[in-house]
Amino acid sequence: MLHRLRRWRRERILEREGIDPALWQELMQGLPQFAGLDTDERERLRELASLFLHEKQVEPLDGLELDASMRGGLAALACLPVLNLGLSAYRGWHTVLVYPGGFLARHAYTDDAGVAHEEVSPLAGEAWEGGPVVLSWDDVERSLDLDGYNVVIHELCHKLDMVNGDANGHPPLPAEMSLQAWTAAFSEAYHALCRNVEEERETFLDPYAAEAPGEFFAVACEAFFEQPAGLRDALPGVYEQLRRYFRQDPAHRLPGVYV
Repeated sequence: MLHRLRRWRRERILEREGIDPALWQELMQGLPQFAGLDTDERERLRELASLFLHEKQVEPLDGLELDASMRGGLAALACLPVLNLGLSAYRGWHTVLVYPGGFLARHAYTDDAGVAHEEVSPLAGEAWEGGPVVLSWDDVERSLDLDGYNVVIHELCHKLDMVNGDANGHPPLPAEMSLQAWTAAFSEAYHALCRNVEEERETFLDPYAAEAPGEFFAVACEAFFEQPAGLRDALPGVYEQLRRYFRQDPAHRLPGVYV
């Protein structure tokens, strides 16, 4: 009975608030991240994006105005990682704040000597544990090319990582996956990247991924959805773990895309 009620509610929301199919077709044709998705996948993504806009409050700030196309494109990118995971993977938070451009964020921290500090940093995006996702619209627009940079996917994958606590590169894995295999693949790749960055060698992933294991995970997810063939060739162990986790194989649908 409860399942039928939920399905009825979902259908009512989609009937009343579903993204217009004509607009959706324009988005699917205009955004290269969705090339290779079949008809069923595109329709399931439309439903997820529509429900995302219903469940999450997308709030423009500082005079920014978001029209239906902008909201639809943002939701489509946000839901691509959870196409086969379901919207429940984004549980525990409710708001997306969108600034026109980069924004300043204050962060307090304590150094090794026990001294408290506060720093102000310019950011393109941020995900708060238990709180909102914050995005710069300028950087959302920069994310529309397949160049390995996608602030929407980056921050939303931080949210996936935060489901079981801190963003530490260990999101909750499905029962059929091995935590040991995940840890081995990501740990080896992360420490290799840190060595290469320290020695100023060229790296496939953006050097920012060396900041912390959580950033490595988010940057690897950007590459997985934007430059999948390159990630598969450069870091096959990481690609395979992400393929199993997301239950998607973007290198198959975007086979010729490299950085």
